[in-house]
Amino acid sequence: MAEVKGAASEKKTLIEEGTRFKGSLSSTCAVVVRGSIEGDVEAPALTVSPSGAVHGKVKVGDLRSEGEIAGEFDADSVLLSGAVKDNTVIKARSLEVKLQPASGKMQVVFGECAIDAGEPAGKEAAIAAATAGDKKASVPPEP
Repeated sequence: MAEVKGAASEKKTLIEEGTRFKGSLSSTCAVVVRGSIEGDVEAPALTVSPSGAVHGKVKVGDLRSEGEIAGEFDADSVLLSGAVKDNTVIKARSLEVKLQPASGKMQVVFGECAIDAGEPAGKEAAIAAATAGDKKASVPPEP
């Protein structure tokens, strides 16, 4: 029988609905969460389904969440369409928020959180912040 190539043959680590994982999870393949994870996650990609929840410290290349997330998230690319709980920090190179209908309304729920998206601020951003009255901003020295 010939091996089928494509999305169906890609390896995934699956946390199925009804499963609660507590601890550190490190995977060399994508992680799909339909249940819940409480702890550290490190993987090339993390997908949180609408029934899924991830609470902890996460470092991934690609994060797609339709479920609930909380904690510290460090990713290259983030697509959010679920709930972001209080005291959550998201660091990403790119961030996309997608609204999806839930009970007839379109919403993404953000608690108190910090979102840091894009490349680190350069000299121009620091100057703009300083001239806007931000007393915390500092201008980097000339190289």
